[in-house]
Amino acid sequence: MREIKYVEAVNEALMEEMENDTGVFIIGEEVSCAGGAFRATEGLFEKFGPERVRDAPISESGFTGLAVGAAMAGLRPVAEIMYLDFITTAMDQVINQAAKVSFMSGNRIKAPLVIRAPYGIGTREAAQHSQSLEAWFAHTPGLKVVMPSTPYDAKGLLKTSIRDDSPVIFLENRILYFKKGPVPREEYLIPLGQADIKRKGKDITVVALSNMVPKALEAAGMLSEEIEMEVIDPRTLVPLDIETIAGSLKKTGRLLVLHEAPERCGFGAEIVRQVSEQAFDYLDAPPKVLGGLNVPIPFSPVLEDACVPSAEDVADAVKKIIPR
Repeated sequence: MREIKYVEAVNEALMEEMENDTGVFIIGEEVSCAGGAFRATEGLFEKFGPERVRDAPISESGFTGLAVGAAMAGLRPVAEIMYLDFITTAMDQVINQAAKVSFMSGNRIKAPLVIRAPYGIGTREAAQHSQSLEAWFAHTPGLKVVMPSTPYDAKGLLKTSIRDDSPVIFLENRILYFKKGPVPREEYLIPLGQADIKRKGKDITVVALSNMVPKALEAAGMLSEEIEMEVIDPRTLVPLDIETIAGSLKKTGRLLVLHEAPERCGFGAEIVRQVSEQAFDYLDAPPKVLGGLNVPIPFSPVLEDACVPSAEDVADAVKKIIPR
């Protein structure tokens, strides 16, 4: 199977869905001729023209509101937020409008909208360009939240998200953008709410979000001679595939959840809550969350690296959970 970059997989998904449905259009800053800040929309303007690949002014509240209205009118917009951090200026449109219109209209009005947003820690862009805000959106009823970690998952999940009738927050870790992975040439879809077991093991279940997946796999390799880690990528936070996680815990009895967002009130706590309610009898040890420090991300490379878990940190956390 061919291997392509994560960002190329995103681009292919957009291309195919725009070919499949004339109601799909893209709006955002520099998404046309420039191809987006990270080249995810490269070539789409030339193929589909200015009506369907629309540059917006630097006004996230404005073009996100336009996208929400277009979705309510029957189109399927894909809005690109240049950096996830910038969505804070459009939270009314996302939280009070897109997420609620179906409920408030008795399901007569839908908002089939995808908001794509690059995010991530490690690019040395400081506190206002490095936040992981997935828990904000997962906390909001009416939104679906997707966090793919591989090119294969990114393409299949984005296509599914565009076809979904609910608003979807689609978070793309920019550290992963230029990493390659196998992606079929033929069309495929990945259902929302279906986790993927990235590595099988019998000693501990490690649930990793987004860029923590490759770190978890690296840690699993480091410990392979003494500990077998089962690494699960939820892929979507809402809906969450708690059944796959519980099934793994039935075998391993131990849980570690990984994310780069701050530990305090991070999504790891929600996974632990659901496990405690639905799979408590499988646990042989208290579940653990390993996340980022509860500080704004600093610009200093040394300090930034210290704020998020490394593969070594993951390995150390695993060894503390498993008795010797």
